[in-house]
Amino acid sequence: MALPVSDEFVLSESSPKRSVRVGEYVPYLLAGVFFGVVAIRSEIASWYRIYEMFRFESFHMYGIIGSAVLTAAFSLWLLRRLGVKSRDGEPLRVRPPDPGRYRYVWGGVVFGLGWGLVGACPGPIYALLGSGHAGALLILLGALLGTYVYGLLQPRLPH
Repeated sequence: MALPVSDEFVLSESSPKRSVRVGEYVPYLLAGVFFGVVAIRSEIASWYRIYEMFRFESFHMYGIIGSAVLTAAFSLWLLRRLGVKSRDGEPLRVRPPDPGRYRYVWGGVVFGLGWGLVGACPGPIYALLGSGHAGALLILLGALLGTYVYGLLQPRLPH
């Protein structure tokens, strides 16, 4: 049994090119719609819930994040136990972090500041837009601007 994606991205130009049909993306679109519905119904996209989390006033968000981490860990364990391999036929694995962890700390700080200031994680931006929160358009524009600036600075950053 093979998963539809490999466990890491190949960023070289020498990777084999293959034609991709639009229909191959339907499962990912459906998963995204499902995630959006769950995000709105469970209130993880709610500014108020995020505000509560950062003020340590409620367990709601910590419970959801913790259950997501446990679900991912259990799922990876189960997939390995069942012998599921990536599309390339390689065993599933989690790469160990690089020794220089300061970039992760700074990345987390920047991400957390943005999340705290805006009151929304980038994940449910489209769910917020789809549920009628027009203010999420500003969050989307900020995310796109941040991605563009990162693209400009990437050659100068330590990778």
